[in-house]
Amino acid sequence: MIRKTLYYLACLLLASACKIENDIPYPTVDGSITAFETEGQCDASGNSSTQATINKTDRTVSLYVDDTVDLTKLRITKLTVSNDATLIANPDVCNNYEKFPTSGFESLDALPVSTDTRMNFSKTVQFTLRTYQDYEWKVSIQQIINREVILENQIGNAIIDDINHNAIIYVAQEQPLDKIKVTTFNLGGTHGSVSPDPTASETFDFSSPVTFYVANGWEEASYKWTVYVYHSDDEASNEAGVFARATSATLSGSVQSGKQPTIEYKKESESTWSTAAESDIEIKGTSYTATLKGLEPETNYQYCIKISGAADYNNTFTTAPATPLTDGSFDNWNQDGKLWNPWPTGSESFWDTGNKGAITISDSNSIPTTETCNGSGQAASLESKYLVLKFAAGNIFTGSYVKTVGTNGVLSFGRSFSSFPSKLRINYKYTSATIDKVGEDELSYLKGRPDSCHIYIALTDWDEPLEIRTRPSERQLFDKNDSHVIAYAEYISGNSDAQYQQKDLVLDYRYTDRTPKYILVVASASKYGDFFTGGVGSKLLIDNFELIYE
Repeated sequence: MIRKTLYYLACLLLASACKIENDIPYPTVDGSITAFETEGQCDASGNSSTQATINKTDRTVSLYVDDTVDLTKLRITKLTVSNDATLIANPDVCNNYEKFPTSGFESLDALPVSTDTRMNFSKTVQFTLRTYQDYEWKVSIQQIINREVILENQIGNAIIDDINHNAIIYVAQEQPLDKIKVTTFNLGGTHGSVSPDPTASETFDFSSPVTFYVANGWEEASYKWTVYVYHSDDEASNEAGVFARATSATLSGSVQSGKQPTIEYKKESESTWSTAAESDIEIKGTSYTATLKGLEPETNYQYCIKISGAADYNNTFTTAPATPLTDGSFDNWNQDGKLWNPWPTGSESFWDTGNKGAITISDSNSIPTTETCNGSGQAASLESKYLVLKFAAGNIFTGSYVKTVGTNGVLSFGRSFSSFPSKLRINYKYTSATIDKVGEDELSYLKGRPDSCHIYIALTDWDEPLEIRTRPSERQLFDKNDSHVIAYAEYISGNSDAQYQQKDLVLDYRYTDRTPKYILVVASASKYGDFFTGGVGSKLLIDNFELIYE
């Protein structure tokens, strides 16, 4: 009986062993689109090419294309993904789903000739990136078709209805409708065609509605358009809008084609007027923009616009204040155990470092120093070190260190700011070490080269500070080509300096009609520190950073 019982127990144990489930969880491996390019890619104006905007938090990609391509059969020329994720396209929008690639690609040359990457992007397209998990990404593409008509003595912009293929244009009362000189007639967009071409003759008869046949730049078929030209009953107006910055302002308004506005301005407290130079007034069709320069911050100004045939237009504006850079001297620090913080004890921080991550395995590598540019106060010493487990670049930034995940940091980039500096003046001293630590295979070519420091400033209109993640599987970094970056400047150097140097980083304003919400200033002893790559011993000293308003 005992033997029989033991036999049954052995059978039960054997059966249980065969039913052991694999409940070990799969690792979390990110699947992200890292680059996305198409034929005809351009900027928001339809001109020069620009990179797509990739938001890894929302998993979205957005970009523009010009009017040379068919949006319903748009060819993707580059689509790279992280961690060798499998690429799954929506079969409903693929030109040929069976021939669409299932992995990322750097260029069309890297794909078989039979591959077809064309898709219908007339609506937002969804991709699935599969690792151990599925990640849904959305790609939105907007086509820029610049339809523009400019006639002699035209008043205001043409009213163009590209759905019903009609256009209405108004001209001044004194302009004969049967003899109108046509300057621009791009009903088919910049790359389209119009027949007959009214710009080919000295004048054109618009005394009655005119039929044209218009072809878009990406197709041969023409569409019938009807163009109506009328005399304007509205009185001419010189009214203009204004966008004031700290030391300049942009006026924008309408002007009858062929006429030149005269713009005068002065401080409200003074009596002497200045006149804007014609070179500072840009006229495009029936619109103009004028830039008033050399203004003083936080000052009230009066301006007057004069155009022949219309009453003078007078108004006022106030320039923005010249807001200084908070704690740009780097004089104030406090220490909490091994942690050095770049702000006074008991004060709110404006700057922060990666020290909170560094001290989890070693000491702070961004610390104060008395080696300053003028022999007084303190400066910031940012040194790249190998901290037991990984390479850590000395760094400082406007924002805050949020938390540490493993040995990786989560940061908040940017501090509230709403002015318009022209430069960031920096004082720095750099010692470049040879790159001896490479965190990723893709950067192995850098090993043995001199390390480089990287200092940059960005003014942005993000809705909130930018979350930065350095963990490779979920990496999200600052992108200087982000559409929310209003102005940007940077300095990169691999030279070692015997003494402090001073340099002005001149901000390139990509938009002159948007107000910043945040300022981001970052300094790092190793340019590729975000990728745990650089030279142990590289050291960047920075002192007396200052915003310049000119």
